[in-house]
Amino acid sequence: MDAVSEPARGESFVLEPRALQALLDAIVAEGYQIRGPLVRDHAVCLDEVTRVEQLPVGWTDEQEGGHYRLTRRGGSALFGCGVGQDSWKRLLHRPLALLWSAERDDGGLALSEPHEEPARFAFFGVRPCDLAAINIQDGILAAGRYPDPFYRARRQGLLTVVANCTSAGGTCFCASMGTGPRAESGFDLALTELWPDTANHALLVETGSDAGTRLLAAVPRRPAGDPERREADEATRRAVEQMGRRLDTSDIHGMLMGNLEHPRWAEVARRCLACGNCTLVCPTCFCTNFEDGGDLELRHAERTRRWDSCFTLGFTRLHGGPVRRKIRSRYRQWMTHKLATWFDQFGTSGCVGCGRCITWCPVGIDLTEESAAIRASDGRSGR
Repeated sequence: MDAVSEPARGESFVLEPRALQALLDAIVAEGYQIRGPLVRDHAVCLDEVTRVEQLPVGWTDEQEGGHYRLTRRGGSALFGCGVGQDSWKRLLHRPLALLWSAERDDGGLALSEPHEEPARFAFFGVRPCDLAAINIQDGILAAGRYPDPFYRARRQGLLTVVANCTSAGGTCFCASMGTGPRAESGFDLALTELWPDTANHALLVETGSDAGTRLLAAVPRRPAGDPERREADEATRRAVEQMGRRLDTSDIHGMLMGNLEHPRWAEVARRCLACGNCTLVCPTCFCTNFEDGGDLELRHAERTRRWDSCFTLGFTRLHGGPVRRKIRSRYRQWMTHKLATWFDQFGTSGCVGCGRCITWCPVGIDLTEESAAIRASDGRSGR
């Protein structure tokens, strides 16, 4: 290790790429299970990572409406890919959870709730937009009078290592939402890749917590100088310029809620398949359904919670049938909630600009395009 002082919170250092393995080893030594990006099934997925070689080294991606392709860029870039279909929501707000089970025998009925020792996760390579999404879900699922015990158990003690974006994809618009491409706070460590594919390849690392500072003490490093800081600023600035999408958020609440009968809703409904892909890949959507089941002998019963979507016909089913029978109303509900009424409920937007809903829509519906079309022919009085 270089002869430098012990790292302090809020400081920045430079790591050589080979030192990243020492960081992964230090995280594992602290008892964390690391989850990070890796290439599987022709996409970037989130799974267990313990070796630098597992990262998507030398890969990049093409993302457009309804289009995703991994391609080889060559070189040594560690974080040259954007976000894939997976989000960290899958690990914190699980797609399927057993809430309780009951067993009946001659002595009566025994009800039990699952006891799961929460995993101690370290999320490695978190993009700033996804970090913002975790913070949004914290306010919904981990706060208030009735927090979700499953979410809160996994969220407590979470270690986050951010990978700031130095390139942007065709569907990214996090700069419009103020969530990226660089994380300013809320992380334990933040990495910015400098001069990839050159002999000067390095990583700028910023400390954001005592836990991150403690981990960095075990990693070879040197203090960051002005050239590294300038390059980190320049690299993230370039990412802003590369973003394939923009979203005008000025008065977006009033604009959308003042156009609930706009003809654009019917136009998009003719294309929408109501498949729910956009909600499943979205890092902030949290809707669920509850299912009861049992065996044929009526000796076992259980209740599970499963991800659901406001696009499914049965999601709003009441005693008289579904409330939102038409795709037009379901798409309108999703988009106005995401970009407008989320503010009313939670004091923030429900969109972080990751672009997943655009990329993974089978017909390429683009909420930035839909918002712009409604704004262009704003039907409110006097507009």
